[in-house]
Parts: sequence; structure tokens; C-alpha cells
Amino acid sequence: MTGQRLPASLSHKNSVLRAVGLFRVVPVLLLFCACSGARAQEWPFELWHEGKVVLLEGDTLRGLVKYDMQQDLLQYNGASGQKVVAYSARKVLFFEIFDVTVHRYRQFFALPFNTPAGYKSAVFFELLEEGKMTLLVREALEYRTYTNPYYVGSYSRLVLVYKYFFMDDNGKIEEFTGDKRDLLDLMGKNADDVEKYIKTNRLKVDEKYDFAKIIAYYNSLYGT
Repeated sequence: MTGQRLPASLSHKNSVLRAVGLFRVVPVLLLFCACSGARAQEWPFELWHEGKVVLLEGDTLRGLVKYDMQQDLLQYNGASGQKVVAYSARKVLFFEIFDVTVHRYRQFFALPFNTPAGYKSAVFFELLEEGKMTLLVREALEYRTYTNPYYVGSYSRLVLVYKYFFMDDNGKIEEFTGDKRDLLDLMGKNADDVEKYIKTNRLKVDEKYDFAKIIAYYNSLYGT
């Protein structure tokens, strides 16, 4: 009958059912939004950046730069309408960009490195810190699997990951294991001071610019 009110027990039951339905639907919507956001993500290497390139031959180019560390290729566009030129890491000495995604300048060097195939080849490394300990990084896209506490099962997401390297005074480059204890072992007598610095400032070894701060602090202990 129009206008008739439901008994309190039924009204309460309907409210519970609506709440349960909402509880089931919201996580799915959140998951969908997260996946959609991942697909819409623009990675730094997909963008053109203001910067400069120094070629191995000595020429300096200024303009728009786009890099690809997975292919070790660099694209350069000097002016509007000008043809885009591509360079492999073997042709480049150094390049610098202003990355609007992090609001800072970033510097990259083409350095000889042992490839998985067993031979040395020039590859791009980003320089994070230089001194007693020199920290380099390379980036790549990888699919990572995540679980959702509100949704049964897991999902894969494409994420930007960083691989860190240390370079010694002789130019030898070694990949870092990613383990905090291994890092402290490399720091010898200064390990306790560095560990205290990490804890005080709540820094994480797996966070790119946190890691750079840790190495910068270690280098400062040597005046570098």
C-alpha cells in the first residue's frame, strides 16, 4: 500500500543488506579504479623533458629529451618541427633533464657495464650520489602481484622499479642486493652512525631519494 511504513525489523534488515552489498561492491570499484589508474599512468621515460645531451664526439645539444633505459636509447628534438634524432648509449657521454614529475634535475651517464650476455656495453645509469660511495640507478617496468584485503584473490599491476648499483674508484660497477644489512656492512666503522641516521630520519633503502640521502650522509662523514 502506498505510504505504508515497513516494520522496524524489516527496515533494519534492508539497511543491513544494503550495507553488505555496499561492502562487497566498494572494494571491487576501488580495485577497478586502481587498475585503471595504472593504465593511465605516464612514466617519466614516456615524456619529453627539457634538457641537454653531450655526445661522445663532444657536441652539446640542447632541447627536448626522451630516454629509454630498457633499450638504452635516447631521443633528441632540438626545435619545433625539427626531425627527432635517436642515439644509442654508445654515442652519448652524458645527458641531463628537468623532470617535471619529481620537480628536479636528473643526470645520466653512459657507462661500460657487463651485460647478461657476458660482454661489456655502454648502458645508461642515473647518478644519484657521488663521493666515497657513488650510487647509480637504473629503472624498468615490471608486473608485480598484490593482494587486496577487501577482495578475495590478487591482481597484477605494472610498476616502475629501481635497481641500484655502486661504482668504485676504478669504475667497476656492482649491483646492490637491496638488503639494508648488506649496505651497512659496506660502511664499515661508520655503520652505526649511518644506521642511527636512517632511523632518526625514517629513511628506507628501497625508496629512491631516501637511499640517495643515506649515501650522501655516509659520504659527508668523509668530507665528500
